[in-house]
Amino acid sequence: MIRILIADDQDDIRSGFRLVLDSQPDMTVVGEAADGTTAVAKARELAPDVVLADIRMPGLDGLEVTRLLAATTKVIVVTTFDLDDYVHTALRNGACGFLLKRSGPTLLIEAVRAAMAGDTLLAAGLPADTILVEASRRAVPSSIAGYRPGPRWASSAPPPADSASASRPRRRHCGGPRLSTRHRHVED
Repeated sequence: MIRILIADDQDDIRSGFRLVLDSQPDMTVVGEAADGTTAVAKARELAPDVVLADIRMPGLDGLEVTRLLAATTKVIVVTTFDLDDYVHTALRNGACGFLLKRSGPTLLIEAVRAAMAGDTLLAAGLPADTILVEASRRAVPSSIAGYRPGPRWASSAPPPADSASASRPRRRHCGGPRLSTRHRHVED
């Protein structure tokens, strides 16, 4: 069972995420927090497998929560804001995912499963150049060192035939010092 802590200052968002995640047979929400300080305390008390953290919360923001917890817990940043600086900082702080709240329930569930598999799911539409900057700061395997800015990661696999693939989320290795050589696209 995947144990999840939800940290968001909006009650309706926490309730919605709880409904979606608790409906999965392999997931359970073990706690909620309305601010970052409480999120860190509850994460240390409850030891969840995954923390979903909003960026803008009272007390500690989600980026600081990520920095404090990423060494011991998988943190997925779920926010309304897709600003370059937020994406970059979240990844630098060890986030195992970056989703926009409008991404929908399927992507939320997939992000939790990706984090548990050691991957990172990045919402479609995030600025690829920002993600590239973060990737360049890590020890990047030669198989993806030829990444060119664009709608998806370069890989040894041929590009998908359809142009809709540009709207698919990207995955990278979660919690380690490098990007994974395994890159998959997932459907919304």
